[in-house]
Amino acid sequence: MAIFKEVSTSDIKTTRSFLSQLIDVLQEDVSASVSRRKYQVFVTGGIGLGPGVTSSLFQTIFDQDFTLQTANPIFDMTVGLFSGGATVLSSQTGTDAAGKELFPSSSLMMREKIDNYRQFASALLGDSTLSFSSALDSSDTADKMDVALFIAFKRLFARDSIKRETMAIKFYQSASIIGPNPSAPAETWYRGVGNLDSTSVSGSAIYTDIGAATNKLSTFGGQVGNIVDSANTSRNVGLMFYDRGILVLDLTKITSSSQYMSGNIDAMTSTGRTTLGGARTETVFKSKLIPDFLVSASIDNIVDHIAATRFQSGSQTAITFQNTTNINSTLIFCRAAADEFNYSANPTFIDSDDRIVVIDVGQEDTQQSFTFVTSVGMYDANDNLLAVAKLSRPVEKSPERDLTLRVRLDFAKKRSFRYTK
Repeated sequence: MAIFKEVSTSDIKTTRSFLSQLIDVLQEDVSASVSRRKYQVFVTGGIGLGPGVTSSLFQTIFDQDFTLQTANPIFDMTVGLFSGGATVLSSQTGTDAAGKELFPSSSLMMREKIDNYRQFASALLGDSTLSFSSALDSSDTADKMDVALFIAFKRLFARDSIKRETMAIKFYQSASIIGPNPSAPAETWYRGVGNLDSTSVSGSAIYTDIGAATNKLSTFGGQVGNIVDSANTSRNVGLMFYDRGILVLDLTKITSSSQYMSGNIDAMTSTGRTTLGGARTETVFKSKLIPDFLVSASIDNIVDHIAATRFQSGSQTAITFQNTTNINSTLIFCRAAADEFNYSANPTFIDSDDRIVVIDVGQEDTQQSFTFVTSVGMYDANDNLLAVAKLSRPVEKSPERDLTLRVRLDFAKKRSFRYTK
């Protein structure tokens, strides 16, 4: 009959391994409007008969049309402003009795942009009042991020962490120059639709975390690495929080922030829209990405511009990295001595005369029974079957050989980071 054998503690070992996966995010995944889902939870009142402004606090980028059941969310994207930075202070009109920041009606969602920044600072730096720096170990005030772009990768793609020195992002520093002759004077550039919604075609840069494997840094949010310009690795432009899967980029450094911007944006007007920096407007040839566009536009306007124009719209890679999955394993060594497990409980192991079928007739005194092991059953103390390990091929077990089978149980580490408001 079949026998059970207790596994001793010395035959149980624990180990840890890592599995890496290459992730490529295509340009069209980011730029296409059908792959970006909006959660429009911010609503203002209207002026007169105006519709007011509705906007999201962040957008989620999917790997295809987000309405399809097969679509997978890749990352969330949003922007934030540091409350003590020049962009906020230059547009702030004061505070009320409760300490709430006040801004003119020409600005939009300023408190929400500040709250976004504070939320990420709290989660990654441990203090919502702190500011991010484009280099974590930098004390230079020029490295402080007044305006930040946040990209939070989903658990499905970031897994337990992002591997150091694998992150790279192709980003277009300049917006499109509208007009038939880009070399003409600036006043002739902005004709027609403006450049807020026009896909950038030149001025791209590669930002990467090269050097992060040797210069290992950590903070409240876990392991972190500096993001640098690949053309000038001494120029820091942001931070990569590996354990959280969050990329923080300084918009003043990754864009030509002084470039003139022109186009239609949401606004507190009778039509719900206004023109920024366009012909025959008071801001013609004066409005820049920072601070004008970042202050005047809604978060949806800003994310739409960054996603639709600064990542191009082709099939090339926009963002790439390798993730890491931590696998905690328990190794159980199941040992069968020479005189163990040479008999099978399978009814077909004996014939109708109770003769062992693997022994030839008349050879009972010279031949010994043997088996072919195909699986290992794991039982609890009450002999309840908990798991079955299958072998890739049958293995012979006979009185002339000892047999040791290694059963491996893998447990992936669970981790999550939820972006909420």
